[in-house]
Amino acid sequence: MCAAGDGGLDGVFKQRLFRKFAPMSRTVDVRIGTAGWSIPRAAACRFESAGTHLERYARLFRCAEINSSFHRPHAATTYAKWRNSTPVDFRFAVKMPRTITHELKLQDARAPFVTLMDQTDGLAEKRGPILVQLPPSLSFDASVVTRFLDMVRKAYNGPMVCEPRHATWFSSAVDSLLDRYGISRVAADPPPVPEARVPASWPRLAYFRLHGSPRKYWSRYDEDDIATLAATVRSVATAEEVWCVFDNTASGAAIENAWDLRERLIVDSPLG
Repeated sequence: MCAAGDGGLDGVFKQRLFRKFAPMSRTVDVRIGTAGWSIPRAAACRFESAGTHLERYARLFRCAEINSSFHRPHAATTYAKWRNSTPVDFRFAVKMPRTITHELKLQDARAPFVTLMDQTDGLAEKRGPILVQLPPSLSFDASVVTRFLDMVRKAYNGPMVCEPRHATWFSSAVDSLLDRYGISRVAADPPPVPEARVPASWPRLAYFRLHGSPRKYWSRYDEDDIATLAATVRSVATAEEVWCVFDNTASGAAIENAWDLRERLIVDSPLG
């Protein structure tokens, strides 16, 4: 929660907000944001008052995860409107529709996938990773997954991340398969298995999804949690880009935690 006088951004502070962070000797592009871009009333004083929620949100954060695409399609014109409402360096992750992941279970999914690509072309250069969140019941089947990824890579060569939730997905063989197709495995909290705590597979992109713990979607991460996450982000040795998306939106905690993490990284990496 912020104080009443926290609104507004001066030039120096904006520079701090949108800089890249340098763990050890490398510069890594760290993007911090939330699932969606709702601004809870308790956090509204952090944001300038002019503009839509997305316009206000995008002045403070460099990414957002579009979750509504999981439930329903959006026209390319809607994606283009979102693109045009954000700064040049802003990026959107897009969650793959449940039709593909939960109903078709990755099989015979070319038509809905091509439709998703056509729709999200409206984001143009601001289209970031496609998020494939799998149902907890979906076990790993090498032939199904290979056919699916073959189809995907024939239609789309951009960034993609996968959040499996069945234990059979967490093995070196699966990591190698995903890596071969340039797919990064999401680091999720709370993790369905211990191995899910850290990103894996394709090493150039690390994607963290923070759902809230212990109460999923509701709990706010405390100061120690944020410090641990910041250290984990800095320890990702091979990533060129890191996304940290807070999905604990039910209580409005996501915005505050995204702010907390960004502040933690700024404190750890002061301007020279």
